[in-house]
Amino acid sequence: MGQIAGRFARVEPRRRVRDLVLGLLSDLPRKNCWSIAEWAGEASPDGMQHLLGRAKWDADRVRDDVREYVLEHLHDEDAVLVVDETGDVKKGTHTVGVQRQYTGTAGRIENAQVAVYLVYAGRRGHAAVDRELYIPRSWTYDPDRCRAAGLGEDTVFATKPELAARMIGRFLDAGHHVGWVAGDEVYGGNPKLRSALEERGTGYVLAVACSAEVTTGAGKFRVDALAAKVPKRAWQKLSAGAGAKGHRFYDWAVIDLAEPRPGSRQLLIRRNRTTGELAYYRCFSPAPVPLIALVRVAGSRWRVEETFQSGKGLAGLDEHQVRRYTSWSRWVTLAMLAHAFLAVVRADEHARHPAPDALIPLTCNEIQRLFIALVVRPVREVAHRLAWSAWRRRHQARAQASHYRRQAASQT
Repeated sequence: MGQIAGRFARVEPRRRVRDLVLGLLSDLPRKNCWSIAEWAGEASPDGMQHLLGRAKWDADRVRDDVREYVLEHLHDEDAVLVVDETGDVKKGTHTVGVQRQYTGTAGRIENAQVAVYLVYAGRRGHAAVDRELYIPRSWTYDPDRCRAAGLGEDTVFATKPELAARMIGRFLDAGHHVGWVAGDEVYGGNPKLRSALEERGTGYVLAVACSAEVTTGAGKFRVDALAAKVPKRAWQKLSAGAGAKGHRFYDWAVIDLAEPRPGSRQLLIRRNRTTGELAYYRCFSPAPVPLIALVRVAGSRWRVEETFQSGKGLAGLDEHQVRRYTSWSRWVTLAMLAHAFLAVVRADEHARHPAPDALIPLTCNEIQRLFIALVVRPVREVAHRLAWSAWRRRHQARAQASHYRRQAASQT
């Protein structure tokens, strides 16, 4: 908490943000202002709601602190920045950025809110260092709706690759260096993002669709047509990194692309050794690199899925029940900090206390369990529990009465 304490001018919000982050790290079955406030010993959720919605502090400055914290403890000269989006299924139409759209979380089109994240992935660990909320055109075309959700009147539509470029630019402009960026087809299929990375001399391994076209010395081809021409001897069995069940081995092939501009550009092809399924990546590096380097970067992309899984499962990244943009940005930033704390402790424990052969190394899940049991689990009196029960029932009674009044008014 010392990393971000300077962002809060008064002691009250400093104490409350500490309680909120501890609540995010707790084992509450559902994490929101109500449940965390009760867990922290407060009489109502008003203070937590004030912290997220109206208190004076800058979530973007705290985001910068999270980035510096992650890089200080997880720094790796060979780290990869991974960009990806994740969606949170929502009800109603008032939550900022919500509309019916595809989200991988549900695997289909749902009423959802989507955000793009930037994850720093190195040998010591991985954690999110930036976030941008995706605001659909249905919102940017409606200034009144944007204003009601706390968005500026000058809010303009930005694609997910544009949001990714914005975050990568912030990372590099802060004076940090990274050699590689990885992402899926949403980002690999965007020429503006690729050009922006090339202009900054940043290498990338970005997935593209099978219908993508590339230019070789022999002409322009679809990438799936090129894959069909790869001779058997050109495929190499290489690991894309260790997974939960061991190394992820695939067959890989690479084809040089023709481009007059400086730098090395290649098409990387991955083949599943069991099903034969193919995946394609456009690659760039300022200087030629071996195939194994491209494979390592391609394999790093799975780190973002692990970050989403642990960020949501352990730190409440997706459990916010807020409608306005300010509250959203503050919640997810503090959730990123909570998850980064677990990732840093995990990295430090692995370095200081290597696990014996009979044990697997400490995971973020196990660190959270130990942290809750040994450090943060509060003991509350019965009176406190009963007072919260009464508060909930009073609030529900007011909501019920308001609902009945609206129903009666609509029928007159």
